[in-house]
Amino acid sequence: MIYLQIFIAFFIPGVLGYGGGPSSIPLVEEEVVQNYGWMTSQEFAEVLALGNALPGPIATKMAGYIGFEVGGILGSVVAVGATVLPSLMLMVFLAGVLYKMKGTKKFDTLTTLIRPVIAILLGVIAFDFFAGSFVESGTVHTVILMAASFVMLKKFRIHPALVIIFGLVYGAILL
Repeated sequence: MIYLQIFIAFFIPGVLGYGGGPSSIPLVEEEVVQNYGWMTSQEFAEVLALGNALPGPIATKMAGYIGFEVGGILGSVVAVGATVLPSLMLMVFLAGVLYKMKGTKKFDTLTTLIRPVIAILLGVIAFDFFAGSFVESGTVHTVILMAASFVMLKKFRIHPALVIIFGLVYGAILL
């Protein structure tokens, strides 16, 4: 039964997460944290941070890790398979249709209307993580990390991957 739950938890975000991994993150969080209770919001935030620090697609990395935590190696395989299956099915089925629609007014309108929805979903999850960081890490650490990240990114133009590594090291040492 657990493998069916893992499959459903990652298949549904794969179907509804139009726009790829980043747009499905709030949907995965809803399934993993709210529906099944496999992780807390803080644990999910840590998995997301780790997934962002590693190369490759975020959705499959998170699925592999969470699936392994919940159901072992088979759980990991089921979660990753469920994550990529909707995209694979849709790519095979809709490739011809999308090719025919490309460049039409309806297709351009659809793309234009979907982008704000994705931005809102990402904004909501970012706000939730931001608010949670004050509770879990404390105001001082949160402000230090925000200020240091901003300075590194804007003033010194340090690559975002290095800023993420800095945050991981900071957290490992001081938190």
